[in-house]
Amino acid sequence: MTNTVGTIRTGGTVAVVRGEEELVRRTSHLFAAATDIACAAIDLRTWSAARTESGIRAALCGRDGAEVRLRKVYRPNVLLDPVSAAHLREIRDVRGAQIRITPDEINETILIDRRVAILAGDLRLGQRSFSIVTQPEVVQGVTSLFDAAWRSATTVDAYDARIAELRDIAPQVLDLLGRGVKDEAAARTLGLGVRTYRRRVAELMEALGAGSRFQAGVRARELGLV
Repeated sequence: MTNTVGTIRTGGTVAVVRGEEELVRRTSHLFAAATDIACAAIDLRTWSAARTESGIRAALCGRDGAEVRLRKVYRPNVLLDPVSAAHLREIRDVRGAQIRITPDEINETILIDRRVAILAGDLRLGQRSFSIVTQPEVVQGVTSLFDAAWRSATTVDAYDARIAELRDIAPQVLDLLGRGVKDEAAARTLGLGVRTYRRRVAELMEALGAGSRFQAGVRARELGLV
């Protein structure tokens, strides 16, 4: 049986839209009525433009007078930026969101009431594509992947405690790496031992999901950390 919910039909469809404006237009009614929202993202930027629309922002942040279960999973790099880290604490403390951090690869996804999945696609011509999926079997599969990532992830408080010191020195480390400063000189600049500096570099690479120092620099620029 196929039901129509606003502009999105449930019961077995996939709609591909381009750009946050069209995503908002096609899905705001779903967010406005949602009671269970799950979100997975690499950083805060993927869904940020969509969140500026009042209906989606209210749903994702928790609406006054309504019980909305909100779970979010992010990659560790989101905690390297003090502004992003503060935002996570705000939506947790003020809006009651449950937030976890995972170092594993994740697909940027929003699940609405376990019956609609929104999958973020690539960027082309300055606009990101999004797939809005209501095919029950597909949504169930995406939900299972999210639940597995959620169970294995770490609470934001626990991860933040681990990364707090790294966050304080990350800009300097990234700058030193970007300038090609040798480890010994970089360690002296930061007042660290060489072993400690190299450990910090390794931790920073892990947080950024980078396999090399060069890739760490590229990823940091993509995230606006440098």
